[in-house]
Amino acid sequence: MLTENAIIKAKPKEKLYRIADGLKNGLSLEVSPEGGKRWRFRYRFRGTAKMISLGTYPLVSLKEARDKAAAAKIEVANGVDPSIKRKVVQSGNTFYAVAKEWFERFEATPKYAQEVWARLERDVFPFMGKMLLSDIDAPVVLAVLRRVEERGVIITTYKIKSHISQIFKYAIACGLAYADPSRDLTAALKSRKSKPMPAIIEPKEVGKLILTLRGYTGPVVRSALLLGALTFVRPGELRTAEWEEIDMNAAEWRIPAEKMKMKRAHIVPLSTQALDVLHSLRALTGHSAYLFPSTRMITRPMSNMAVNVALRTLGYTQGEMTGHGFRAMASSLLAELGWGIDAIERQLAHVEGNKIRAAYHRSEHLEERRKMMQAWADYLDGLAAAAGNGV
Repeated sequence: MLTENAIIKAKPKEKLYRIADGLKNGLSLEVSPEGGKRWRFRYRFRGTAKMISLGTYPLVSLKEARDKAAAAKIEVANGVDPSIKRKVVQSGNTFYAVAKEWFERFEATPKYAQEVWARLERDVFPFMGKMLLSDIDAPVVLAVLRRVEERGVIITTYKIKSHISQIFKYAIACGLAYADPSRDLTAALKSRKSKPMPAIIEPKEVGKLILTLRGYTGPVVRSALLLGALTFVRPGELRTAEWEEIDMNAAEWRIPAEKMKMKRAHIVPLSTQALDVLHSLRALTGHSAYLFPSTRMITRPMSNMAVNVALRTLGYTQGEMTGHGFRAMASSLLAELGWGIDAIERQLAHVEGNKIRAAYHRSEHLEERRKMMQAWADYLDGLAAAAGNGV
């Protein structure tokens, strides 16, 4: 074990040499041929042997060197590489600068990307945008998240936490950060109680719903309501649908990747009932690029509130049914009707996390989905007929 007396007596030799502290703390004193004495900390990080300097003696005393070695050892145990941390501290990268760099490589639909950046500009940059990454720790991020949490928007709080985490993971990959300070904050936030999307899934009530939709007076919005029920695409994909995406001969709606939530092109097989809706709709809006153009400006799609407003007009409350609810309605009932989960999930355009299953999904189950979509339309017709007969 090193002592002050032993350090003082350590004389230079022809070659550089080191004296271990002997406390299994990774600390050693390095003596150069010129007589200089420097503290070194040896450690292994992810299987690789590394060493950093902890300062020179006597500027850094034995006790201070041991304290520094102990702190570095804790960092290694927590998955932090002290040498990377040192580079980060010296880099001078602000959170905003790195976030901007990350965002330039962020892959998402334009609409979703705009939402992400807007959240960062509103709730994150004003509080930690100018801070160096090396100065941002868990309490700093928690304070930012709790400001959002206090507004009562819990889901948004978790979304922002996810954005911050993605930015730090990007920084870690680029060698600009050594840890993600948002990683362990879930326990300090209010519980994210996920509420199921309002949807009608009881067959008898679904029949009444379809019958009610058919009676809506506005022909364009009525077509949107019926097409939403028949295809169960996301509301944003429905309202921005363009005629060039529709292939009547192939009975397919081909949604381009840039319009999809996860930027993957999607094919929607069209049932004969969906084609009937489209044929009638073309006579009304075929002069526009959009199936459902805005009533104020033909060059824009209809409002993102149009479908939900129509549902409220028909007497369905926000807690009963929404435009997004057509997806839950189809997912639930198709499963009960015996259709395979792979075909249902692929038609919903859900992302498959498992790489093997994702590769399998690339076959798209298209023929099975054609049959499923026609069977779904026929099923809705049957439910509506039963509702009309008071069954």
